[in-house]
Amino acid sequence: MTKIMSIKKAQKKSNGTNAGFEETLWSTADKMRNNMDPAEYKHVVLGLIFLKYISDSFEEVQNKIKNDADHYDGQEEDRDAYLSEGVFWVPQVARWDYLKSNAKKPEIGKMLDDAMISIEKDNPSLKGVLAKNYARPDLDKVRLGELIDMISTIGLGDKESRSKDILGRVYEYFLGRFAGAEGKGGGEFFTPQSVVKLLVEMLEPYKGRIYDPCCGSGGMFVQSEKFVEAHGGSVHDIAVYGQESNPTTWKLCKMNLAIRGIEGNIGQHYADTFHNDLHKDLKADFILANPPFNISDWGGDRIKDDVRWKYGTPSEGNANYAWIQHMIHHLAPTGIAGFVLANGSLSSNTSGEGEIRKNLIQNGLVDCIVAMPSQLFYTTPIPACLWFVSRDRYNHKFRDRHDEILFIDARKMGIMVTRKNRELTEEDLEKITGTYHSWRNKDGKYEDVKGFCKAAKIEEVEKNSFILTPGGYVGTDFMETDNRSFEEKIEDSAKTISAHYLKAISLQTKAQTAFKKIGYATLAETEFSVASNELLEKIAHDLFNHWFVDFEFPDKNGKPYKSSDGKFADSELGEIPMGWKVKSLDEIGIFLNGLALQKYPAESSDKYLPVIKIRELKNGITDATDKAAINIPSEYILQSGDVVFSWSGSLEVVIWCGGAGALNQHLFKVTSDKYPKWFYYQWTKHFLPIFQGIASDKAVTMGHIKRGHLTESRVLVPDDETLSKMDEVMKLLIEMVINNSVEK
Repeated sequence: MTKIMSIKKAQKKSNGTNAGFEETLWSTADKMRNNMDPAEYKHVVLGLIFLKYISDSFEEVQNKIKNDADHYDGQEEDRDAYLSEGVFWVPQVARWDYLKSNAKKPEIGKMLDDAMISIEKDNPSLKGVLAKNYARPDLDKVRLGELIDMISTIGLGDKESRSKDILGRVYEYFLGRFAGAEGKGGGEFFTPQSVVKLLVEMLEPYKGRIYDPCCGSGGMFVQSEKFVEAHGGSVHDIAVYGQESNPTTWKLCKMNLAIRGIEGNIGQHYADTFHNDLHKDLKADFILANPPFNISDWGGDRIKDDVRWKYGTPSEGNANYAWIQHMIHHLAPTGIAGFVLANGSLSSNTSGEGEIRKNLIQNGLVDCIVAMPSQLFYTTPIPACLWFVSRDRYNHKFRDRHDEILFIDARKMGIMVTRKNRELTEEDLEKITGTYHSWRNKDGKYEDVKGFCKAAKIEEVEKNSFILTPGGYVGTDFMETDNRSFEEKIEDSAKTISAHYLKAISLQTKAQTAFKKIGYATLAETEFSVASNELLEKIAHDLFNHWFVDFEFPDKNGKPYKSSDGKFADSELGEIPMGWKVKSLDEIGIFLNGLALQKYPAESSDKYLPVIKIRELKNGITDATDKAAINIPSEYILQSGDVVFSWSGSLEVVIWCGGAGALNQHLFKVTSDKYPKWFYYQWTKHFLPIFQGIASDKAVTMGHIKRGHLTESRVLVPDDETLSKMDEVMKLLIEMVINNSVEK
């Protein structure tokens, strides 16, 4: 059965950094997986992506040679001619066009193995990198051929694709999806180009040793090389060091660097950075990294007394401060590091993390903190921040700033490039880096900007309990004092009442017209503008049952479907109208569970979001309502008109109309990227009595339901034309309820 929660395909943006094509590619590849274990299929797909990349690069140079015969006289099959252009030599048996033309043959598996072996033989730096088990009997050769055809549709190794790091993006995206399919969660994820570029532009690694302790596919190194070249420097002035614990990713990094001609030392093998540091004596001038967030099983109990833990022993249950101290340990006396971490690292006080952060600050290591916007990363929704730490903040190259920390709040920056992902623009990057450099440089003309940046003294940070959340320093205009005169306030209230009345009349007219159109004469004459919400909800409920239980929705001729001998089809729920489908409740709606908001205390008495709990659903916001920080992830902020389902304790489904608030745990915010609000609202209400029965049977103080109950709840989804007709009426009833509640 086709799932309705599939993500809409996004159009490609001109800067080539949107995630749409990776998702499209993944969807196609995953369909071809059939019943193969994800752990096995991973190597099948990624090996072919490797090969396509190599072949594309080779083909581009080959065409160049063909088109310039005078310069490359007779060198079309000269291995050295390709090596001199910085690409691998690809034997004829390994060229993509040759393999594609044979993709439908039963022996395609052996041909691929031979191709990989021949490439490694002619290119020693790739020894042991490529997969060579495509001929195994359990690999469906028909699907393998289809996979080759699919990968043939994208460019990977040509100049344009290399400039966009297409290989790294596709590979990292696939790793994350495969990890999820294998049940490991999180997985390896790609660091978006805009984030990598921001780190590099902030640090300006013109010359020296560059280190990444969790280098992934090598994106930090690649961007550093681009930076040096863009500023007229020489790539020979930088030396690259890295380490990667994932064997498949380590192979990709080796290949990624080799293809670009970057001589990097990422070790002779993959290894765990904490337990097998391959660069123990390295003191780097620049460190750039995006460590995996909040790793709990990093083996901290085995290295409690490690020399790297100079500022405190990191938590055994979270590796964030282990990463920070590992990087500081590897900094040269004048070195500087920039890295990505989860926002929790800025304020956590558990397991001694607050004490470590205090020691870092008091020892003058923290240079700058940047709060990043949400939705930047492809495979993790966790909000992130950038840390910049420096060994020498007195006067090495830059001004003496040892008693300050620069805070930048970039949470409002970026543009949505797909429904799920955000990207920082060039203007955003320039603003952030320009601010940092103006503050850091001796000739800089830095000024604090309320709501965006502030250079705070260490004393101020101490007063804030060494919490490094930028929002607490830069200020915000979230709540403003109302300084208007009495006359201005009265005039504004009068305008609000008039606007509410006009909107109510407008909605009534639209509703009457819509009901008349589908043949409901009585409702077409109803004065909806004076109807209570209770009555409006009852009309919507009765219509829903009439359509989805009795199947008497208006057919194409405006007649009741079932009574007019409408056609039915068998389904798991019995006979349903022809063209309708059966889905689960969590397929028509996205059920987002709230946060444990006691972990997000309000910054002050006048900067907060009211915490929406079950009590607030019943009574609205009162003086007893708790307060939360205003900088929680945006998806957890409720707005008027949102559908809320309390799944624990007192189970209720309501349309929240109390204004902005923070979504507390035990509440679901229900949304959908495909279906209208009334649809998932009515279906959730439809199952509410059943959910309440399940919860009441729980032998606990607060009865509750589980996500599995949402999946078990089966709903009916009409064909698009019928749903559109229903929507014309039902959406207006919901709008009237919201209008009455918000403005009352």
